[in-house]
Amino acid sequence: MYKKITKNKIPLIFTDMDGTLLDHFSYSFDAAKPCISALQSLNIPIIPNTSKTSSEVKQLMTEIGLKGPLIVENGAAVLMPIDFLPKKPKGAVWEGGHWVKSFANKRQHFKAMIDKLSKEFDGEFETFSSMSINRIMEVTGLSQENATLASTREFGEPVNWLGSEERREEFINRLNAMGAKPVLGGRFLHICGNCSKGRALKWLTSEYQRQFPETKVTSVALGDGPNDIAMLEVADYAVIVASPVNPPPILQRTNRTINTQHHGPEGWTEALEYLIPRLVEKEES
Repeated sequence: MYKKITKNKIPLIFTDMDGTLLDHFSYSFDAAKPCISALQSLNIPIIPNTSKTSSEVKQLMTEIGLKGPLIVENGAAVLMPIDFLPKKPKGAVWEGGHWVKSFANKRQHFKAMIDKLSKEFDGEFETFSSMSINRIMEVTGLSQENATLASTREFGEPVNWLGSEERREEFINRLNAMGAKPVLGGRFLHICGNCSKGRALKWLTSEYQRQFPETKVTSVALGDGPNDIAMLEVADYAVIVASPVNPPPILQRTNRTINTQHHGPEGWTEALEYLIPRLVEKEES
């Protein structure tokens, strides 16, 4: 797929999952399989950067065949296999078979905030923790097994908003005043702290560059929703993957951005097949 590879250049691919690498409706990644294989043959890391839980992402990575780091719950934590970098990452702790760098408070902290607003916004939302597995299946389209994995959150709390957009803004403003940092995702309003997909991306890219100082490290972020804006803004290259249900996220940046024509994994492949050769191939002499 790619020729004249130079070994002193490495792109790190940070990808949202739902609606980006995974189809919004079917959760399939079949259309991206050839591109994934080509990237893996070059040892280019594909790093999930998602609102999903670590349990969900670990299972998805097994299905897809990914073995590197993962960023979970909208940048709340980076989990890294012991063999990804030669040395211990700065600020990380060994936990559950991974180096873990955390950026957020635990889930209960945010559930307590939401509980304080439950009477004022009665009937206008439901939290993940209040939803049965069957209800999570209904709202997300996930299987029972995957809905169970989705319920095992460690940091933030997703909210399924049922009221008007105006009331949602009031809800968000109240939570901001309490110290939370709500973020809109493709399906849910995620109530979390001062963490973001962008902050986690910057930390991981910097750590990789620190441990490989002779290598030119380039970050590429791919996403389709508002909660991807933070990583799309800070990555060296931003790919906005077209969504069949949501308008594209609006970025402040205008340089090094790509908007795909295709949705989901087709758009993911479209962008990377264009971009990666320009980042890893040697220039003709």
